[in-house]
Amino acid sequence: MTRRIPEDQPYVVRPSAIKRGLAYAKIVSVLALVVSGPGALANISDPGTALLNMLGVVGFVLAISVLPLGPQLWLLSSGGPVLALSPAGLWIRTRSSRGQAIWLPWEAVAQIGRQRRGMENTLLIQPGDPRTVRQFGAATVIDRSPLSGIYGSCLTAPLNFADRPEEEILAAVRRFSAGRCPTNW
Repeated sequence: MTRRIPEDQPYVVRPSAIKRGLAYAKIVSVLALVVSGPGALANISDPGTALLNMLGVVGFVLAISVLPLGPQLWLLSSGGPVLALSPAGLWIRTRSSRGQAIWLPWEAVAQIGRQRRGMENTLLIQPGDPRTVRQFGAATVIDRSPLSGIYGSCLTAPLNFADRPEEEILAAVRRFSAGRCPTNW
């Protein structure tokens, strides 16, 4: 176990703050339009004013949403790579936010799958030995416990909020694992 995933691996996946930030902005904008729509429709006699009112509400809500979502975006997108692959095995971040990473040889991986979690597609890595997850420490256990209840003792890495395309990441996992662990996607 180490603090960060080494950057010198043959295939490295980093989180993308831009992709995640744009997804947050889309959700907040739609919610703001839903909230501001009835008020703007009440002012239908002047379409220009209605449009300006709606844009004002959307802009205000986007600005306000930066306060709670900004730090979360920074935590999820900082801290180095989330996944690294080599012919010998893989490195994966053990926490979605900043934290530690673990090395797993391909022979120590029971299964690799793909799962949709809300608006995020994730790569699920199931270690062959369930005791692997127990060595992560208290902060990681607390951070991972909601996911462990849903997915088991899987380690996860983002696919659609990464700096590489999802299809490329999945192809790289197949190429580097070379059939030494089952994939499920």
